[in-house]
Amino acid sequence: MSTAEVRSTDVTGDVIVGKIDMKLEVVTVPVSDVDRAKRFYQSLGWRLDIDLVVSDDFRQVQMTPPHSQCSIHFGNGLTAMEPGSLDRLYLTVTDIDAAREDLIGRGIDVSDVKEQPKPPGFPDFLGRSYFAYASFSDPDGNRWLLQEVTKRLRGREWDD
Repeated sequence: MSTAEVRSTDVTGDVIVGKIDMKLEVVTVPVSDVDRAKRFYQSLGWRLDIDLVVSDDFRQVQMTPPHSQCSIHFGNGLTAMEPGSLDRLYLTVTDIDAAREDLIGRGIDVSDVKEQPKPPGFPDFLGRSYFAYASFSDPDGNRWLLQEVTKRLRGREWDD
């Protein structure tokens, strides 16, 4: 019989958590057509933060999902990554069924919700938090996952 242990420290146990605030601010998404990507992410209801054209070789578009602290940016001259090469970009939602229906209503092709089995010993109080998923892709094939999180595991808050 196996059990799941949820840890809030490094595996070695002797790493000291830093005291300097570091927040993930922006993730670069590689796309082949900037205007098409901009239209797609706008169709999701994401906020357009900036569309900065510096030259013919450099353009940066930054967009933010509703109520997210982290944004994405894409454009020309930003990255050497191949368009469509990102996989498993997580968007957490409190109601995956409602989020899925919203995206479908916006014309997005979203997979059915799948619930992964919980490992033996995993806390029951979480319900389907962390284990319910649906996926969709942008026009280049960058793959996004919706993950339902209604309750957080212990240790997911920073102590000041």
